[in-house]
Amino acid sequence: MAETHKKILFKYYSTYLEEIVSETMWAEILDSEKGLFKLDNIPFFGPLIATDDIFRAEYDENEKCFIHKETIEHSGNSIVQVLILEKEFDKEIIREKLKAINCLSEALNETFLAVEIAKNTDYSIVKNLLSEYEANAVIEFAEPCLSDKHRTDLLKN
Repeated sequence: MAETHKKILFKYYSTYLEEIVSETMWAEILDSEKGLFKLDNIPFFGPLIATDDIFRAEYDENEKCFIHKETIEHSGNSIVQVLILEKEFDKEIIREKLKAINCLSEALNETFLAVEIAKNTDYSIVKNLLSEYEANAVIEFAEPCLSDKHRTDLLKN
């Protein structure tokens, strides 16, 4: 059976953790000879990359795996990080509200989520939801990878 996906290593400085981080993520193989891949994961801390972005990776002898080199084409999707501040707050409440407006998320643990905002989702709706929780000190959120399309959504409102 032909291999369709590879695990790719991403190395970058995380402002959240204040250190160099390694994160492995699944990517769809587009052209193995040219080292072209399409990200098939929601990055937790990732560099400026979002799901469905196309990037180049090279096999690294030291790491014994493929390592991200550069992002070639942005999908228009965005990634937002959510940190739950309120003790005992059930993260599933916010995950369900995000899912209802077409935003998938992955939980790293009980207090940290990575959220994918699909290109065709109006980001101002997402930001209003998150801002409401932030205003009540339930969460803090960061926008490490906001697409041009989602920046434009904010300017319209």
